[in-house]
Amino acid sequence: MQLFFREFGQGSPVVILHGLFGFSDNWQTIAKALASHHLVITPDLRNHGRSPHLPTHSYPEMADDLKAFLEQHWIFKTSLIGHSMGGKVAMQYALHHPDMVDKLVVIDIAPGPADDNHSAIFRSLLDLDLSQIHSRQEAEDVLKTRIPDAGVRQFLLKNITRHADGAYSWKMNLPVLWNTYPDILAGVSGDPFDKPTLFVRGSRSDYIKDSDFTFIKSLFPQAEIATIEGAGHWVHADQPGALLATVRAFLG
Repeated sequence: MQLFFREFGQGSPVVILHGLFGFSDNWQTIAKALASHHLVITPDLRNHGRSPHLPTHSYPEMADDLKAFLEQHWIFKTSLIGHSMGGKVAMQYALHHPDMVDKLVVIDIAPGPADDNHSAIFRSLLDLDLSQIHSRQEAEDVLKTRIPDAGVRQFLLKNITRHADGAYSWKMNLPVLWNTYPDILAGVSGDPFDKPTLFVRGSRSDYIKDSDFTFIKSLFPQAEIATIEGAGHWVHADQPGALLATVRAFLG
């Protein structure tokens, strides 16, 4: 399987993994900034963006996808940055392939089972009949009644693509993501990853709670935990400068 990806810069490799409903474009600002000292690669994970749509969507499978992708590109050691779902893919990969990871950055997700924060969004998207939509503005007008946050709506609407005949469709494999949502909420496991690890959380987010610290340390003994003030779950969108400074200092 060939994952779609974008590539920036040169130097020691850094791979950035997006979250649920995201794709490689979401991380271009951070990727281009890090590219002054690194080869930065931003793949689309399975069932997202321009990567293959498949019937299953679990963390072991996505970690296997990542291993195959890196080996295809002759990358046998890299630093990993993962946000939300992508953070769990990065953790799963590091726990099972520690010799292939230099440093690990996990953004606003804990390793244990996650709370259900997306069922309402899924239902709103699944109820949006794209065959009856003639513009992105129409789609936004429909979603506005159920998803009041304008930033979240704009993020989600980036997943709509227009074809040559004017029809719209989802870039992501929405039905499979909904059917496998329990797998997306699941935790990760493996032998402890005893290398430099940074967990970054937003001050306005509850995806990493203080009560998660003990479990985090049990799997990632060298873990540091940083809080970005003024950021919610989408830390890279809310406070990109602060996140970039924190990640740069950690990567060296």
